[in-house]
Amino acid sequence: MDRRCFLESCTAGAAGLSGAVAGVPAWAANAVPKEYGRAMLVNERGDPLRASELKPQLNYVFHYPFEATPVFLLDLGRPVAPHALVTQDRSAYNWPGGVGRQRSIVAFSAICAHQLVYPTREVSFISFRKTRAQRGVQDGLIHCCAEHSQYDPAKGAQVLSGPAKQPLCAVLLAHEPKADTLTAYGTLGGELFDEFFRKYEMKLSLDVGAKAKNAVRGQSVVRELDKFCRNAIQC
Repeated sequence: MDRRCFLESCTAGAAGLSGAVAGVPAWAANAVPKEYGRAMLVNERGDPLRASELKPQLNYVFHYPFEATPVFLLDLGRPVAPHALVTQDRSAYNWPGGVGRQRSIVAFSAICAHQLVYPTREVSFISFRKTRAQRGVQDGLIHCCAEHSQYDPAKGAQVLSGPAKQPLCAVLLAHEPKADTLTAYGTLGGELFDEFFRKYEMKLSLDVGAKAKNAVRGQSVVRELDKFCRNAIQC
């Protein structure tokens, strides 16, 4: 990672690391970023995706850090500030906020933190909602139809309602300003990948094959969720 790219992806988060997280005991362990192989985000032609090409408040999906683990990519259309969060095991962490020229681009694991619901080629019961689909579902949230957990992507995918016990795991992105490209390089927060692979081992072996647990390296293809998935449920 070059110096400029590193600084942009890390400075906002580092600014808040010295502060305590409200409501978290002083003894609580701090969750730290987990680095994986770097993967540049590319379009379906294999060309580097330009951050400015993302349509605001539209669902995009790519896979990281493993071939079978989906990620939501969102341009929220406005600057997104860092946010202090806590995992289910009470590990505190500081999510660094948005990246890109407007600091409006965020990425989170698309695996629900409650029952591990995730987008497949056939159906997705979890998605970002620009506008509410029904009464009681707020605008601009990631909503899971399985048990109606709702996450706020502008606050690090913090849980706003429903049975989920922790935020969606954040996927860390680096933005290269000159080329306007995005690269995934790690995660932050409560990972659920081991549980995900255990629960869906048979399905993933059919859908993805032997490479399901392979680490993504080099690049990852970004698609609109509606094009990736045949039926995104709007409950």
